[in-house]
Amino acid sequence: MTIDLREGAPAISVLMPTYGHARFIPAAIASLLAQERADWELIVVDDGSPDDTAAVVAPYLADPRISYERLAHNVGLGAALNVALARARAPRIAYLPSDDLYWPDHLASLAARLDAEPAAALAYSGVRHHYNRRADGAVAGHSLQLVQVMHRRSEARWLGRTELVTDDLGRMMWDRLLATGPAVATGRVTCEWVDHPEQLHKLLREPLGGLNAYRQRFAVAHPLRFHSSVGNAIDEVEHYRRARERPPTPRARDGLTILLVGELAYNADRVLALEERGHSLYGLWMADPHWYNTVGPLPFGHVRDLPRDDWRRMIRALRPDVIYALLNWQAVPFAREVLAANTGVPFVWHFKEGPFICREKGTWPALMDLHTRADGLVYSSPEMREWFATVIPASAASIPSRVVDGDLPRREWFTGEPSPRLSQTDGAIHTVVPGRPIGLHPHHVAELAAEDVHLHFYGDFTHGQWREWIDRARALAPRHLHLHAHVDQRRWTREFSRYDAGWLHFFASGNDGDIARADWDDLNIPARAATLAAAGLPMIQRANDGARVATQSLARRLGVGVFARDMADLAAQLRDTARTQAIREQVWRVRDEFTFDRHADDLLAFLGEVARTRPRASA
Repeated sequence: MTIDLREGAPAISVLMPTYGHARFIPAAIASLLAQERADWELIVVDDGSPDDTAAVVAPYLADPRISYERLAHNVGLGAALNVALARARAPRIAYLPSDDLYWPDHLASLAARLDAEPAAALAYSGVRHHYNRRADGAVAGHSLQLVQVMHRRSEARWLGRTELVTDDLGRMMWDRLLATGPAVATGRVTCEWVDHPEQLHKLLREPLGGLNAYRQRFAVAHPLRFHSSVGNAIDEVEHYRRARERPPTPRARDGLTILLVGELAYNADRVLALEERGHSLYGLWMADPHWYNTVGPLPFGHVRDLPRDDWRRMIRALRPDVIYALLNWQAVPFAREVLAANTGVPFVWHFKEGPFICREKGTWPALMDLHTRADGLVYSSPEMREWFATVIPASAASIPSRVVDGDLPRREWFTGEPSPRLSQTDGAIHTVVPGRPIGLHPHHVAELAAEDVHLHFYGDFTHGQWREWIDRARALAPRHLHLHAHVDQRRWTREFSRYDAGWLHFFASGNDGDIARADWDDLNIPARAATLAAAGLPMIQRANDGARVATQSLARRLGVGVFARDMADLAAQLRDTARTQAIREQVWRVRDEFTFDRHADDLLAFLGEVARTRPRASA
């Protein structure tokens, strides 16, 4: 039976937040219009959509139950929902995201369940998801979704973007509601959480989404507190406060105007070392970044962005002295597009990770263009430069180049005093891996445990990716594997100096000294090297005598490595406390080599040299 109370106040306020979903909206509203209950109001809040959402919604406004409000600019899901809550008139609140669907008995069954349970704070339905799967409640790995829930009107409000960005709707609202009463289930599937590539949780969750994908989609210029359901907690507000609040550096007499192109990956605030030397920085960023591909608007400020939709004209107007394009394989297509535009601006290409992925992804021709047509090249390791010499034309050897690791952090993060080591308390050996335990297998953890060597594994997101590895290693060594949350740069020295040594990796090289046979592990210097250096830790890796391995060359040159054949050999070396202490002291002496600031002047001299010797074409 249809219940129709159009003449009076609505019994249910349905909130529809929307952004860029104009093509989904007709189906969503049609599913609401088909409800058995008609005593609802629909409040559509358009969160600054870039598409024709207003025109799509307009015909539905003839129904007096439907209202529409467009926000002047995007404010985020929580804030948009709070705008809708402020306009809601009914005692019950339901949600219909513009890309989801109700089935005809959805509102009726939820309302009946709330009526039957006066103490309940909210009711939820079952849901169809991924087009042919069903869940009686929350979909595995997710919170209850908006489309599933109806709750009583309350004073509670959604967390907004300025407080926290997350896909965890429990933290955003449900947990506060549930503090006032239980959740009750209808036991019926009556709605669909529609699966498509632009769902908000996909944008938020690493590895394909994440903070940088979110920032770019919504052009968020301010720093964020961000924590997706599968990622590390990130507090940019406090992390970058000092950098943002300081005034811009006055331009040096010989200051360059540098256009950063592509993405900045890890430790992106390193580029502030260029601005702090009196150079002007602008940014032109790749689209669709992965979680670790840092793009603008940059949360630490002092870099002005050029719009992507008119970047050719903007480059001509800016007339930078040099384009500094970087860094990983995802940026290769866009960097090559900028190079191919023949802007007349000298172009420097800085590449880190990784040439083999470019072959796999089909962007090898673009990478070759960058390495043969750029005016200057920056390689992440000497071995990387030598390897490229084996795969690019000999004519490219005339392109000037430098070696600078692309992921080096700022010197600012290498402050603080070391902490007492755990081994000084319990007599055992404690090692740490910040990030992926590359080359370490569960049986290695067991072998370490047999030697009373502990392994401390850091990173919430990485734990999620390595869950099976963790389970197997824990089964073999339950007392010697320890999991810890992600630690940002501010705490590197204090946190990681508690350990006796840190893992770079433990792989066996197969190149036998022939650089042409090197693979990515041979050529790469992992970002964790700087993390370990900040804490003064000896860097553990497998002994690859006779092979060309970038980390091995670096660690031997600086005297910071522990090279082991196996776990027993490693334990024996780490028990030599005098030798380990000597390496630790050496790491402390040379750790500035692992900061970007140490290499910034040389890089700037190189950029200036390229700018002078390959002058801009006239506008």
